[in-house]
Amino acid sequence: MPLHLNIEDLLSARTVESDRIEFKEGWNPDAVYRSICAFANDFDNIGGGYILIGVAENPVTKTAMRPVKGLSTKQIGAIQQEMIGFNNLIKPYYAPRLFVEAVDGQQIIVLWINGGGERPYEVPETITAKHKIWKYFIRKYASSIEAKGAEKEELISLANNTPFDDRINTGAKVSDLSLLRLKDYLQKVNSKLAGEVGLQKDVEILTQMALVAGPAENVFPRNVALMLFTDAPHQYFPYSWVEIVHFPNGAGDKEFTEKKIEGPVHQQIIDTLAWLKSHFLQEKVMKVPNQAEAARAWNYPYPALEEAVANCLYHRNYQEREPVKIRVEPHAIIMYNCGGPDRSIKREDFASGRAIPKRYRNRRLGDFLKELKLTEGHSTGLPAMRKAMYQNGSPEPVFDFDEERTWFQVTLPVHVAFEQDNTEIPSSGYEAIDEFLQKTLLPHLQSLDTINSAIAGGIVKYIEATDNQIFNITGNVASDVVSAIASAIVETLSSQEIEVLQTAMQPTDRGTLLKKLRITNHRKNYERYVFPLVKKDWLAMTIPHKPTSPNQQYLTTKGRLLLAFLQKKDG
Repeated sequence: MPLHLNIEDLLSARTVESDRIEFKEGWNPDAVYRSICAFANDFDNIGGGYILIGVAENPVTKTAMRPVKGLSTKQIGAIQQEMIGFNNLIKPYYAPRLFVEAVDGQQIIVLWINGGGERPYEVPETITAKHKIWKYFIRKYASSIEAKGAEKEELISLANNTPFDDRINTGAKVSDLSLLRLKDYLQKVNSKLAGEVGLQKDVEILTQMALVAGPAENVFPRNVALMLFTDAPHQYFPYSWVEIVHFPNGAGDKEFTEKKIEGPVHQQIIDTLAWLKSHFLQEKVMKVPNQAEAARAWNYPYPALEEAVANCLYHRNYQEREPVKIRVEPHAIIMYNCGGPDRSIKREDFASGRAIPKRYRNRRLGDFLKELKLTEGHSTGLPAMRKAMYQNGSPEPVFDFDEERTWFQVTLPVHVAFEQDNTEIPSSGYEAIDEFLQKTLLPHLQSLDTINSAIAGGIVKYIEATDNQIFNITGNVASDVVSAIASAIVETLSSQEIEVLQTAMQPTDRGTLLKKLRITNHRKNYERYVFPLVKKDWLAMTIPHKPTSPNQQYLTTKGRLLLAFLQKKDG
């Protein structure tokens, strides 16, 4: 039966990382079985690997040397015969899948070694020796090495710890899988196996692709098969869909629209990107002084969206009953998925662009997405996202997650050329509100002066004195005026700044304020969302004479009046 992916993709390492491919010019069973053991142990949960026999490696490109050397029919028969006995020497028993492929007019053997479900595996260091010594082997970069010390202990601790996407789902049936969807996938990756669909028994093709497992009389699908080759994966993994919510006036406004995207995981990626592209992506052409060519920019570069959406669906925790959530606001697109990054990744790794996980959560799912060219692999997603934003002239993406690694969030800020009045707030916007309040509340300026006096008298006195003053002011203003003031506030303030003012009703430190916004405690975020409020006296420092004090906190002052109008309008 043919290989489940295009052989040319393997030879050129296009859809499978070169670290997961080994080229062997000839048959060397000792080296081959050490690598079979290492791939089956799948120490880093990357999805096993492939060994191509009859193919030399180009040492520079780490791809196949063309034309391939090949194997004779007699050699292939002898290798297959020897492997029957050698497979019995792997403990516990493991048999790689073997394919004979025609390349450059020659025949080669392709061994597919999927991550085993009964690891750890061990094999004789020299499988052809008379006196055999069994050892554990793992992959380290592009080599198969013996697992020793801490790595050996960690490997043993992984016993029966199969990633969720590769586990058998006893709550589903093989008949739940759509062979039409499977054939469509095989055709898209140019696999010869597509021609066998309908000619061979369904279970034989599914077994060939390691999509089902179990005894012949009771075969069950694996979770990855249900994720990709059923019409409604959420029947097996509740809430495994994408929810897009659009807040045209910011998250603080009651006006919003919703869109739910369901279906197989790869189709969710495609449909989500299509929806975002058709509804929200815009390009702007800007004339540059003293330059003939106009500058062009997108509000959000599409390559960055591609990486962000694909990563959300690839790395999410499908055991959690939470959808992938995408919030489209005037200032940014925010993507959230349950399941944080691997603990081998530190928070500072995201800032440096070196966020490389030690293990992948969904190794099999990632393989299928890479073959469909929906992800690149090699841990290139985050660097590619940063590069796309930089080339578009956009602010850097912001990555955030909780310490327990239960969620992960990506924020793509809008390009500055598309910022509305309620996102990046110019000074004139603040001044307009101040002027508007003073004109509208002219009869109550004495009360405003009282508030300012309370601010000068100290933080505690301020908190005690202002609430009644604010109540008196808002209570004496007509409802239509309240609505007009509230509308002006919403049009000028971002939803994040309103949330800062609400959080700082009691003295609050900078880190807590930014954490409330689900963004990192970074200087740029402080300058964007907090400092403008301090500058306009809507937020006060509790230690104003020492702005950089580690004990510095912030308290909503004149901003309390703004919040009072918003609350009165909503109430």
